[in-house]
Amino acid sequence: MTVLTVGFDDLPARTAYDVWRLRQQVFVVEQDCPYPDLDGRDLEEATRHVVLLDEDDRVVGTLRVVDDGDWARIGRVVVAHEARGRGLAALLMDEAMVLCGDREVRLDAQTGLTGFYAAYGFEVTGPEFDEDGVMHVPMRRESTGPRSL
Repeated sequence: MTVLTVGFDDLPARTAYDVWRLRQQVFVVEQDCPYPDLDGRDLEEATRHVVLLDEDDRVVGTLRVVDDGDWARIGRVVVAHEARGRGLAALLMDEAMVLCGDREVRLDAQTGLTGFYAAYGFEVTGPEFDEDGVMHVPMRRESTGPRSL
């Protein structure tokens, strides 16, 4: 497994295509949540894409870390259906947490995944809400030092 961590301009074209295709396959098709995935945040200079490539250089997981000013935001966390159950989401999150360092980090977790994110120090900070037909909760990991991202 290879972990690629890059900004948009350093994302190889074929890999970028596969990242957006995976996000579409899981979020739009599998979870039946039509939403505007291409929101412009992928292009921001500070955004970092974490991409897991298998031994054949196929994208099997991805997430992005964006700069929201006083905090970092982790989002678009996804693992391909055929690659689930192998701890790959943890590999993605491990890399994201390194990127974020001691900075405050926020995310909107699917309700069933709060325990997974709690293992990274995240706490639920608000009520459950419906985002495109899937229940989520806001979560935050407090800052423990100077800004890193």
